[in-house]
Amino acid sequence: MAPHFANMIPARLSMWQRVREYAVPPSMIEAATTRRAVGDWAGACAAARIDVNLDLRAVRDRHGTDLVTHLRADLRRLAPDLLRWHMPRIAPDGRLRPGLTISLACYGGFGTAPLELVVRTPPAWADAGQRMSLALWEGSGKSGNDAPGHHPHPHPHPDRRFRLDLHRHLWDSGRSGELARRCGAGGVRPVVPPDRTHAPGRPVLPDRSDRPDIHTSTWAVGSWAAEAELLLRAEGRPRGAFTVRLGARSRAVLELVAPDDSHAPTFRPLRKALPPQEVAALPVLPEAAARVLPDLELLRSGLVAVERLHPLVAAALAASGSVASGSAPVAGPVSEPGDPHRVECRGEVHRIALRDGVLTAIDHDPAQLRREELLVALGGPALPCLRAIDAVHRNPEALPAVRERLGHGDVTGALAVVEGLLGPGAVLRDGPLREELESAAARRIDHGLFRSGLVAVHPGAGAVGGGNASGVGHTDTGHRPRLDRRTPPAMRRKQSSRARPRTGLTC
Repeated sequence: MAPHFANMIPARLSMWQRVREYAVPPSMIEAATTRRAVGDWAGACAAARIDVNLDLRAVRDRHGTDLVTHLRADLRRLAPDLLRWHMPRIAPDGRLRPGLTISLACYGGFGTAPLELVVRTPPAWADAGQRMSLALWEGSGKSGNDAPGHHPHPHPHPDRRFRLDLHRHLWDSGRSGELARRCGAGGVRPVVPPDRTHAPGRPVLPDRSDRPDIHTSTWAVGSWAAEAELLLRAEGRPRGAFTVRLGARSRAVLELVAPDDSHAPTFRPLRKALPPQEVAALPVLPEAAARVLPDLELLRSGLVAVERLHPLVAAALAASGSVASGSAPVAGPVSEPGDPHRVECRGEVHRIALRDGVLTAIDHDPAQLRREELLVALGGPALPCLRAIDAVHRNPEALPAVRERLGHGDVTGALAVVEGLLGPGAVLRDGPLREELESAAARRIDHGLFRSGLVAVHPGAGAVGGGNASGVGHTDTGHRPRLDRRTPPAMRRKQSSRARPRTGLTC
């Protein structure tokens, strides 16, 4: 990709471009789809790195057979790779938004407390591997069917802003074809209840300099009326006020109105100002409905090819005719697999390529290379070919791709890149590449400790004697620990960075 063109790409689209490239690799989609096709929903979840905290026998004993029947049907329709594809992300890395509990399906009539199938993301300090978990949430705020020994999630209550129970097409393989009309792709009108037709309107918000422009391509304003009606109907309100979160400190308070049931509903700014407490209690339009689908933005900007999209997403958009409207995707130079590096050495151009599983200078005699390596070990100067091989082992050009894959939990893909570059028989040397691999392995231990319940919060937040004068450390999950010499380096970098995002970017 040309540098001058890369600078013109908005930061949000650049983030989603990397997410679509690395977050859900084709190998994961293929494995999860194969297992789901034969009815192995648990195997599909394992292939998509989703832990299942569900015991269907315990659910049957607690809530009855009818609930298990509905729950098992939803689990069989669940496409875990599609769910990961549409999960909320945070800038600038595009990783899963941490500490979320997102509702996938609601089950009523099975007891006094509401029951919901939820997916959860771990806290930021334990997000290595970018794993998620499935659980059945009860209205009491507890998940009694979690595996024994697991520490309770820091935010067990389903989030009102991030919810997918009203957007089953984002995770249900049987309803993925609804994606085009729900997101308005190809000029298709948004989905509406079967007993009405809608013509959503555009709001005229009060002029305020601190309010984001909702008429930009980022916001799906044309779908807000239909989506708000679905939201209010799910909340038991045929009409009324709702809010749309436009930013960290900005919300639009809107009202869904219609002359009568035979007219299309539209929305407008609420005429009277409400106290902050009442605004906070209003239904919130989910992010999946408030913003334009990132895949549509990428296609229209020519930043992704339709072949790189999830197969279910590509099929839904192709059926609507919106794929043809996208411009040609931007492609960078791609090197041929196994293409040897060329280095100027002693007045000649020598080749460096993989031989017998290791990276070697093929234009030098093996005996000469052994003598030169011995000379380097004794402190002598190295051949340019050996210096190039050493540089590739320590800080290769493919390090950003390896780092992206490790950040999104694709350890297998990252190791495949390393093996394709250095060979399966290579021995890593000290340098950025080895540090990245060691850091990823260490962070996976943190996730294992969180999953097992051995560590409830970040180790740096609960140091004994570091919390207060009484010598008792803070263990509250909402406590932000002070930066000191006991703070782990990864946590120090996150908290000391002024550019660390506080808002999420979702579809």
